[in-house]
Amino acid sequence: MKPSSLSRRHLLRQGTALLALGSTLARAEDKASIKVGISVGNAEEIFTVVKKVAARDGLNIEVVVFNDYQLPNAALASGDLDANAFQHKPFLDNQIKARGFDLVPVGLTITAPLGFYSRRIKSIAELADGASVGIQNDPSNGNRALLLLQQAGLITLRPEAVKNNNATPLDVVANPKKLKLVPLDAALLPRSLDDLAIASINNDYAAKAGLSLAHDAVIKESPQGPYANLIAVRRADKDQAWVRRLVAAYQSPEVRSFIESRYQGSLVPAF
Repeated sequence: MKPSSLSRRHLLRQGTALLALGSTLARAEDKASIKVGISVGNAEEIFTVVKKVAARDGLNIEVVVFNDYQLPNAALASGDLDANAFQHKPFLDNQIKARGFDLVPVGLTITAPLGFYSRRIKSIAELADGASVGIQNDPSNGNRALLLLQQAGLITLRPEAVKNNNATPLDVVANPKKLKLVPLDAALLPRSLDDLAIASINNDYAAKAGLSLAHDAVIKESPQGPYANLIAVRRADKDQAWVRRLVAAYQSPEVRSFIESRYQGSLVPAF
């Protein structure tokens, strides 16, 4: 039996209501304002451009600045942030493994080559035997610093640790200059330069301390290395429209041009 005109009108009203509800839910998911966690230094400058590009697309970005690498992923996992943009994949992988975060990368940002800096020497050839060498105490950046020391011919690491990308000071099998490796929190390394012969310092902390990779580093990582930084979000959000808009804003021609002109190779677009 065919439905009556009344039934048809009722079904039409129901369908219209469901469409309206679906549209409302889609707008709720496609946020107009988001909070993004970043680290101090260069990221603050870059995000002034990212915010302008995103605003043209109707996305307002509130930047939350952290000076500790251990906090932004916890803030994202807890819902205090919508995204963060401060880390490379090995760091994210280590934090997921250690702390159980359900976070995923959604787009690349920059490569920030790591450098060893000094207030005492101008060339690594001047490094004295028994010198104190500062490295990061977190697993991913500590491994990265040790690999850089090996590339400079200062130490030799166990091949298994190099292969697995998880070297620690315990994996040093040759240290002809008897260097004293001093693991410290990444944020403390710039302030510890007066007490160390050289120290591995991440690019954002180096910039904050007035250090330039191009002019001040005595050892520097290749910009073509595997440590491209990324934007991360909660897994549940990875397919949201606002995520695509955030990534598109960062990976825009305007941001690329700013990075290339402002940093002259000390930071490199990874997209």
